[in-house]
Order: sequence, then structure tokens, then C-alpha cells
Amino acid sequence: MKVSIITATYNSAETINECLESLKNQTYRNIEHIIIDGKSTDNTVEICKSYSNSVDYEVKIISEPDRGIYDALNKGILMSSGDIIGILHSDDLFAYENVLEDVVEVFKREKVDSCYGDLCYVLKNDTSKVVRYWKSGNFDLKKFKYGWMPPHPTFFVKKEIYEKYGLFNLSYKIAADYELMLRFLYKHKISTFYIQKVLVKMKIGGTSNKSLKNIFQANLECYKSWKDNNLEASILLPIIKPVSKVIQFLRKG
Repeated sequence: MKVSIITATYNSAETINECLESLKNQTYRNIEHIIIDGKSTDNTVEICKSYSNSVDYEVKIISEPDRGIYDALNKGILMSSGDIIGILHSDDLFAYENVLEDVVEVFKREKVDSCYGDLCYVLKNDTSKVVRYWKSGNFDLKKFKYGWMPPHPTFFVKKEIYEKYGLFNLSYKIAADYELMLRFLYKHKISTFYIQKVLVKMKIGGTSNKSLKNIFQANLECYKSWKDNNLEASILLPIIKPVSKVIQFLRKG
């Protein structure tokens, strides 16, 4: 099975090297890497081009203005040729060298449409220092009612699911990943499997967590996504989700 990894970048020179190296070090080699750059003004593209010449798998790079990260990811999905699609943000890295081996094994063994795992938020300058541990837990459809979602960077999906049920909804500025997973897992009930390992390390400072305003907007968008998909949401959802994040900070592993 071929795996397409999509990375959206914009002025990512400070963090992109670790991201690229974590993919380069994966033991599974039937992969392609699609890098969608939003016309960076630093040397992000030059770093990516140098990396593309040093690996034994195909790297596709485009750099052009876009409408934000979800627009970039949609471009990458449409360009992809793999059976499985994964997202690796420019400030993320795979937690260990066998992540993609484990992911492909699950798809082959379990015959599922998707899989997901755990995620750790780490310090930008010390990725061994965990500041928040997102333990996903086993999949249960009812958990969505209580604010549950798998960490999107650990969510691997067959390309045919995107072709059948659609891409990221660009009307969502912060929570399009939540809306997509709600649509796939809850509304259309695609099959999934929980890999009980930390698959991705994310450096702190993501868009949805940059400010209280962004956190509030993200929660409102999560609530809106239920309405847009003609689903009945709990009125407590905007309250429950922030509480679950506090618990992740307390856990740390």
C-alpha cells in the first residue's frame, strides 16, 4: 500500500527540518511526500527542495498563494496518488521510525477505512519535553457527543474516503479538521482502529490554541459542524471540549 504524506508550509524554515527528517527516517518506503507551500518569503522552499534530492521516494513541491492551511491540504489530497493519506504539519514530527509500518499493518490486518493514535505536545526547542499528552482511547461513536475527537495529525484515511465523502470544508477557519472527522467517523460511520501508541509529536503553538479568542472560535466551529451535518449536538459541547484539553495538560504521559 502506498502512503501519501501531505505537509502544508508557510515560512516554516525554523521547524521544517525536523518534520522532514522524521519522514526521511521512516522504515516504510512506499511513500510520497506532497509539500504545499503558501508562497513563503523565507527559505522554506529551498530547504524542501534540498531534502527532495536526498530521499529515495517521490517529493512533490508546489509554492503558490492559498486560502490557508485547509486549502493547502485539499490541494495535496487532490494531487496524491497513495492508497492512504496522512497529514504531517510543518511543526510536527513522527514519534518513532516505525510509525508508517504500524499504520500500514493496521490497514492490512484490520481492513479498516482509517486509523488513529495518541499525540504529544512538546516544547519547540526540546521535543523530548512533553507538555500535554493527548491519549485518544478506543473508538466509541457516543464519545463525539462529549467532545471527543482523535488527534488529526494521527488520523490516517484511505484516499477513497475523501473521494466519497469530500475534502476539508473551507468555511471553517480553525476547526475544519474536527468537521471532517465528525463527517467521516460519526455521520458516515467509516471504520477505524485505535493504535495505542504516540504516533506524532506536535510543537506547541498551533493555530487553534494561540489565544483565548481562537480557542473560543474553534469551539463554536465544532458546535456549528454538527448543525451543518444535520446532526444533533449537545449544548454542553463548547464547555466539555476545553475541559478535556485541561485534563490532557494534567496527564502529560
